[in-house]
Amino acid sequence: MLRAQGLDFSAGGKTIVRGAALHVDAGECVGLIGPNGCGKSTLLRMLYRVLPPQRGQVWFEGQDIWRMDARAFARQAAVLAQASAPAFDSTAREAVMLGRLPHQGRFAADSAQDQHIVDKSLKRVGAASLAQQSMATLSGGERQRVLLARALAQQPRLLFLDEPTNHLDVRYQLELMRLVRSLGVTVLVVLHELNIAAQFCDRLYLMQAGALVASGTPREVLTPEAIHGVFGVRAAVDDHPATGRPRIAYWIDHD
Repeated sequence: MLRAQGLDFSAGGKTIVRGAALHVDAGECVGLIGPNGCGKSTLLRMLYRVLPPQRGQVWFEGQDIWRMDARAFARQAAVLAQASAPAFDSTAREAVMLGRLPHQGRFAADSAQDQHIVDKSLKRVGAASLAQQSMATLSGGERQRVLLARALAQQPRLLFLDEPTNHLDVRYQLELMRLVRSLGVTVLVVLHELNIAAQFCDRLYLMQAGALVASGTPREVLTPEAIHGVFGVRAAVDDHPATGRPRIAYWIDHD
């Protein structure tokens, strides 16, 4: 569904992404992992048509995304960016209605179909009871559910998420990722926590200093050697007793 080849991006005399190549197949949940500052979010922005790459190309179902109309791309792909305070006060329902903009004509009023899709999206993420609440009053976990509902209101086939579990406690991290996996859409997600990536992703890309240095299943990528080489910590990897997925324990050697 999504394919990128040879993506480069530099700023301020510093190379941020170099030679990145990846693919996401329909129905997959693919994780992009790596240490802070390695270029994950910059790469993701190039993939969802916000930051033009200085070299390389990105294709969505065989089409160069930069030759696609922006509104047409937004009808196919939606983004849940890193958690932040709302830029303006609105109700949760009003925030989700923004997801319908790519499907509306200019200056068009919200249709009955728009209203139905917004209500359905809120219900789908378990946020129907929040519809009339101010976004400013919601907890971090509640806000992320509403923003996910906004993305779903776009009716995307491909969903980009940039550290969606950032600033959430462990319960909300697990609930949000379980919800994402239940949606039936193709997902590319930047994740900070390796155990969350191991539990919920079908495949992973490991990034270091702007380059993708490993790819494969969580079991293939999250090896003690790779974790030590990229993150600089010792790691032991075994099977989670409940899920059977890889489970990572970390430590730092004492001098």
